[in-house]
Amino acid sequence: MSEHFRVTGGGRLSGEVHVGGAKNSVLKLMAAALLAEGTTTITNCPDILDVPLMAEVLRGLGCTVQLDGTTARITTPADLSHHADFPAMGKLRASVCVLGPLVARCRRAVVALPGGDAIGSRPLDMHQAGLRQLGASSSIEHGCVVAEAEGLHGAEVWLDFPSVGATENILMAAVLAEGTTTIDNAAREPDIVDLCQLLNEMGARVEGAGSSTLTITGVATLHPTQHEVIGDRIVAATWGIAAVMTVGDVTVHGVDPAHLHLVLQKLRGAGAEVTTDGQSFRVRQERRPRAVDFVTLPFPGFPTDLQPMAIGLAAISEGTSMITENVFEARFRFVEEMVRLGADARTDGHHAVVRGVPRLSSAPVWASDIRAGAGLVLAALCAEGTTEVWDVFHIDRGYPRFVENLQRLGGDIERVGAPPRVSPGSDG
Repeated sequence: MSEHFRVTGGGRLSGEVHVGGAKNSVLKLMAAALLAEGTTTITNCPDILDVPLMAEVLRGLGCTVQLDGTTARITTPADLSHHADFPAMGKLRASVCVLGPLVARCRRAVVALPGGDAIGSRPLDMHQAGLRQLGASSSIEHGCVVAEAEGLHGAEVWLDFPSVGATENILMAAVLAEGTTTIDNAAREPDIVDLCQLLNEMGARVEGAGSSTLTITGVATLHPTQHEVIGDRIVAATWGIAAVMTVGDVTVHGVDPAHLHLVLQKLRGAGAEVTTDGQSFRVRQERRPRAVDFVTLPFPGFPTDLQPMAIGLAAISEGTSMITENVFEARFRFVEEMVRLGADARTDGHHAVVRGVPRLSSAPVWASDIRAGAGLVLAALCAEGTTEVWDVFHIDRGYPRFVENLQRLGGDIERVGAPPRVSPGSDG
């Protein structure tokens, strides 16, 4: 029995919703626990499928992992396995973040090339180049990244692109390297800042978090600690965009609005009244939104993870929007599903032109990744009739209690089990 969401459009979302820990942060924090022998405790973990998947990855390396509600307790042994090539790796793109910690702790790592979302190529060239500059050899063999070093040393590392994953792996390797490492053109995402904070709490010496230059002074050993995951800005922004699309009024708690400065500015441009207060913000929309252009860029730019929701917003806005994707080349693949719902959207390379229509129409659609799935559900909330959204396991990987939260806000959505159906373009 496969699951799908049944969404009936036409309702207005209103009320309050609480956001848990950030998916893009918690998985890297769990990997960082490999750097210190003993028990590291991570709180405010989101209730998503990727957390137990990462737990399986860590168990495969010899750790003991206890998941208790929103708390993960990771006990790392003195002798870790360096071989991360097992089924859980193929299900989780973020699993590659064990590469840096394993090279640092074990001086050798064999890490299966990861799976995850189908949003375009995410090559590991920068990860490998950074590790080589720290003194490791690195190659791709039999579907695995193989890296080893007699000892790591500090280096000046320049990233051609501010890759979050490459920044994380090089950072986690450098904290146990001898000497000082600088990472220039480093990623600046709040998730990077969260990781740097955890590492410093473990005894690392990392400076420059939140800037484009990280300076890491290597230490001999780290110690376990307890750390709270930051709120998920992507989930929070999804609820804010949903409020605008449904001409609703939603207050989101549990996230720093400063992490969403540009996103909230875009919602104001669409006509929303946006107010912020501490770790919460409120979005209220009183009329059909105005068209707004979006350009995805690394932080502090507009997040690529919100691009599908931006297209959903553009699809029902008054006017024409241009959406430019600068991070993942295949992220527009889901647009054909949005067109099934009646969106007037055309894509050309890195650009999509969307002419807003007053109302979308229901149709069966398929989610190709976490964010595409969420974007399709938001569009379905603005469609006439009832829409079936399939392959919803993607959404479950990134959104805790997605259906329940939408229901609490007044959305007409339910999770339904049904016999499997063939997705467009699949065999059979």
